[in-house]
This record gives sequence, structure tokens and C-alpha cells, in this order.
Amino acid sequence: MEGTDRPSKAGESAAPLLDVQELCTYFPIRTGILQRVRGFVKAVDGVSFHINAGETLGLVGESGCGKTTVGRTILRLIPATSGQVLYRGRNLFELSGSEMRRLRREMQIIFQDPVGSLNPRMRVGRIVGEPLEVHGLARGEQLRQRVGDLLERCGLWPGAAERFPHEFSGGQRQRIGIARALALQPKLIICDEPTSALDVSIQSQILNLLAELQDEFQLSYLFISHDMAVIHHVCDRIAVMFNGHIVEQGSRDEIINDPQHAYTKALLGAVPQPFPQ
Repeated sequence: MEGTDRPSKAGESAAPLLDVQELCTYFPIRTGILQRVRGFVKAVDGVSFHINAGETLGLVGESGCGKTTVGRTILRLIPATSGQVLYRGRNLFELSGSEMRRLRREMQIIFQDPVGSLNPRMRVGRIVGEPLEVHGLARGEQLRQRVGDLLERCGLWPGAAERFPHEFSGGQRQRIGIARALALQPKLIICDEPTSALDVSIQSQILNLLAELQDEFQLSYLFISHDMAVIHHVCDRIAVMFNGHIVEQGSRDEIINDPQHAYTKALLGAVPQPFPQ
């Protein structure tokens, strides 16, 4: 079972929305005056998994295991060394720049840092509305209306569009980031530790919001986290990542109730118990 993908009841007969096959992302180690390559850091090494339509796959592991690199490589924010990423049957690594730009409307990301991911010099309305402008989907009053609707759907008020990011709390900033990711009506959202920088009470609000949006818009999530408790709460299936490799995959109940790999057991053992014995 280790390193294999146990069958999932949801979407067994349908082709997956996203199919990652033997993905590798290596970073060169350069030394000396001539900066010759002496080796490679294998941040992602032979990772494979799939995500079905309307499903949430949790990618869990400790900091530095390569899980964020997986997400960014899928979106081609970082170049892959080898492997394939098939989105609705199309290999993203073979697409031209213009083809990838059109496809980006269907794939978005929510970043870990709700402060650093928002331009401090731009008003919220422009931050959320910029994807709509770039893709030519809205202008003028229509743009302002859509931005207001997005902010309201994500738990803010339409007038927030006139303010700057520093005028909001961390949880509100993350709601802005979610509204921006939602603007183009994507089918797949990569959630890169979206709650790790937030207080516990705010974390639950953001997780509930993501669940509501998934049901409403039929979204698929790749949910990246180091917190097994959060992964257990939000995900249908779980992939455990360690040192650039996926060491175990399966349904949420299988991984939580019957872990097979020692690293998975260690992650579960690190989850705080509300009433320890």
C-alpha cells in the first residue's frame, strides 16, 4: 500500500480532472566561481496522484518535504524536471504560452501568506478584479459589480473594494485571496497552507468557507498542509509526502484509521488530543 493510490469510491469510473504522473522537480546546486552544477536538490522526486472532479485531495507532510513545490510545479510557476501533469487529458507541460494562459482560468491558487500574496499598493477591488481584466471578462461597472459580489460571497462587504490590504485582519486578507482565486470561476484550486498563518478560530471560518464554495461551484481542491487534523477535516483522500516522495495514499478513513507507513503514524501521533489520557 505504501506509495500506492488506494481506490476511491468517488469518481472511480470517470477520468480524473488532474492526473500527476512521476513528477520530478530538481534544483541545481552550483559552486565555485564558474557556478558549475555539482548536484541537485530533489525537491519532488517521482510524485504521482490524481484528483477527481469535485474532490479534495490532501497533500500532507512536514515543512521542506516538497509539497508546495508540487503545487507550484503543477501550475507551471516552477519548471518541472520530468514527468507529466494531465489536466482533463491535456499535458500542461506541452502547452504553448498562449494555450496555458487560457487554461489558467480553470486553475487557481490560494497562497499561504495572506499578507505577502496581496500587493500593498493596490486597492482590494483592483486585486480581485485584475484577473477579470487580464482575461477580458469584465470592464467598468460590470467589473465593479462582479468584484463586489465576489467579496460579499467570501464574507466581506462590497465597500471593502476601496480599501488597501493593510486595513484588514489576516483572516480578511485570506478571504480577499480566496475571492481573487474564485474570480475566473475555476474548476481546480490549489490551496497552499491557506490557514496555517491564521488563529485557530479564524482557521475554522476559512475552512467552512472553502467547503461552502466547493459545494456551490463544484470545485476540486489540492489542499496542501502540514496539519493532519486539518487534512482529516476537509479532504476526501490523503497523500502523505516525505522527503520529495509520496509514501502513502488512500481515502481519508483508511489513512486516519489504518496508517501503514511509519511517517504517517508519526504525523498522526503529533496531532494534539483534546482530552489526553
